[in-house]
Amino acid sequence: MTRTLSKSQRAYHWIKERIASQTYTPGYRLVLGAIAGELDMSVVPVREAIRQLEAEGLVQFEHNVGARVAMVDDAQYRHSMEALSILEGTATAMAARALTPDDLRAARAINDEMVQTLDHFDPPAFTALNQRFHSTLIAPCPNPRLHELVTAEWARLSRLRDSTFSFVPGRAHESVREHEQIVALIEAGAPLNEIEHAARRHHAATLDAYLDHEHPDEAVGMHIL
Repeated sequence: MTRTLSKSQRAYHWIKERIASQTYTPGYRLVLGAIAGELDMSVVPVREAIRQLEAEGLVQFEHNVGARVAMVDDAQYRHSMEALSILEGTATAMAARALTPDDLRAARAINDEMVQTLDHFDPPAFTALNQRFHSTLIAPCPNPRLHELVTAEWARLSRLRDSTFSFVPGRAHESVREHEQIVALIEAGAPLNEIEHAARRHHAATLDAYLDHEHPDEAVGMHIL
């Protein structure tokens, strides 16, 4: 039983990593036998991994086709960004008091790297650094379930994030400034509700920028959260 679960989790992380890196792009057919062969295991743990990824919204089953990497639409992006705004805002506030000076220096160093990508903008590099920045700030969150939910939403968004900053490149410049503001609030020992609100506004502003660009008549003004 333990070995089966271990193999299932190994398959889960292997497939999820390839979805996140866009090796498996939206619509890509996941052939269980081929994946099992690559991982040198039976299809049973691969099937379990696929079911877990389906529960997270990263995989879809189609009649007479089988498992495919989930297609992305604007509604899915909007819903995930709204959820991430709330979840990560809370996680950032809960983690704030446990962040050390070294943690904050690390976050600033990552943000500095992000600034360096702006002159010759590289969306994939910016995306990877962006996730590292936020992961650093929520790492000591004392609620493991909340941390898990934030991580799941980041995984769901990983296939969209590059295109978001490509569509609205000016948002990247604003994003790094907001990162510095969040770190400064934490460093100053600001009230937790201020830290939470700043983190929520940060993600909400990215969604607003995307909606303003792609659907100017439908923008929902997430910044009011």
